[in-house]
Amino acid sequence: MKSIVLCGTFVLLGFVCSYARGGEVDLSVVQNIEVDRYFGTWYEIARFDNALERNLDRVTAEYLKNPDGTVTIINRGYKPNGKLWSAEGTIRLPPPPVEGKFKAVYFLWFSMTYYILELDTEDYAYALVGSSSPDYLWILSRTPTLPREVLDRLLQRARERGFDVSRLYYCDQTGPNPQASTSL
Repeated sequence: MKSIVLCGTFVLLGFVCSYARGGEVDLSVVQNIEVDRYFGTWYEIARFDNALERNLDRVTAEYLKNPDGTVTIINRGYKPNGKLWSAEGTIRLPPPPVEGKFKAVYFLWFSMTYYILELDTEDYAYALVGSSSPDYLWILSRTPTLPREVLDRLLQRARERGFDVSRLYYCDQTGPNPQASTSL
């Protein structure tokens, strides 16, 4: 019983903290995602600090289409000690047209809903991704770096949506490619 009360307290505290920070952000998503073009590897350029990725650099997210129509998402990154960290999830996509909102289930009890807030719809070269909470934000790119003007444009769009971009951690993408390792 104590664990239920404690868990409820943390959930309530999370809502209060979000509200106190001005939790109102624009979470409207990109419509009509061409899912096959979104598949592949994305490099994390910047993110809001979060418990799963804390202290990680050289972070990537890889989206792989499965024969049964689901999508596997594999997140990888390196800890300060050089050890590879990874988390694998599954996404069930709705039939087309697909909007930029999907839920990834990572463990029996842990899932994350992702919102594709901004997307380079011409080349699918970069994206601004959030979640159902203003506490999550990622800037992703198909390459380990983004041109300064593209990064500035994404930061401006995030500000316009109500995100506090001063909270962003800029991921170091130098060093070996996380995709090169096969040990998970």
